[in-house]
Amino acid sequence: MPTFMDKIPLKTRGEGDIRDITKQVQKITQKSGIKNGLVCIFNSGSTGAVTTLEYEPGLLVDLPGALERLAPKDASYQHELHWHDGNGHSHVKASIIGPSLTVPLKNGHLLLGTWQQIVFVELDVRPRSRNLLVQLIGEP
Repeated sequence: MPTFMDKIPLKTRGEGDIRDITKQVQKITQKSGIKNGLVCIFNSGSTGAVTTLEYEPGLLVDLPGALERLAPKDASYQHELHWHDGNGHSHVKASIIGPSLTVPLKNGHLLLGTWQQIVFVELDVRPRSRNLLVQLIGEP
């Protein structure tokens, strides 16, 4: 079964930066030649996450707010006590969402819901350069 891999480079603005990467993922699927299968989008860092949401202004505020309630910046984190880098909460939030997403592909199209976009969520306290890996497996 054929596979294909590419990457999406991102330069983020730091914590709370949410990027709609749906179009970039779709371009990679078209470039791959794979028509039916699975697309995996993976962040190879421990302070960023990949998920889906309706990419609209309200949710761009609601998601960071909900994550802040789950893992507040001002809470005590053992990671912070060890590393002193101010991002213990970032690691916890990234673990809650997760580093990857798998989307079915049919006839060359991502099988997303009407209001569903693929997003990268930057959770680190500083701007970062990221390379999201996109791997497809399937049939041409």
